[in-house]
Amino acid sequence: MPRSVNAVASRARRKRILKAAKGYYGKRKNVYTVAKNVMEKGMTYSYVGRKLKKREYRRLWIARINAAVRAEGLTYSEFIHRLSEKKIDLNRKILADMAMNEPEAFKSLVLSVK
Repeated sequence: MPRSVNAVASRARRKRILKAAKGYYGKRKNVYTVAKNVMEKGMTYSYVGRKLKKREYRRLWIARINAAVRAEGLTYSEFIHRLSEKKIDLNRKILADMAMNEPEAFKSLVLSVK
């Protein structure tokens, strides 16, 4: 009995990789083995990047809140501690947005926890 190879599936698999590698430079875009390696590496970077993005945004929010509360005579850690004591449940994203876009509202919030 002759050997059966599923050419349809293997061609589709290769096409999927090469389609994803479109726009890459040199052999990375049209040689299957090179494109496969580059795509694996790229997918790893994208997975890690999604985790790093969350960290970087949190750092940005903390820096913005810290700058805004220092103008009011507090530090970031004191401000967050006093918020938790007063049972004010606002996350850092909202606080940073208030500090940037609504400084009057943020100032009144800082005065309420002082």
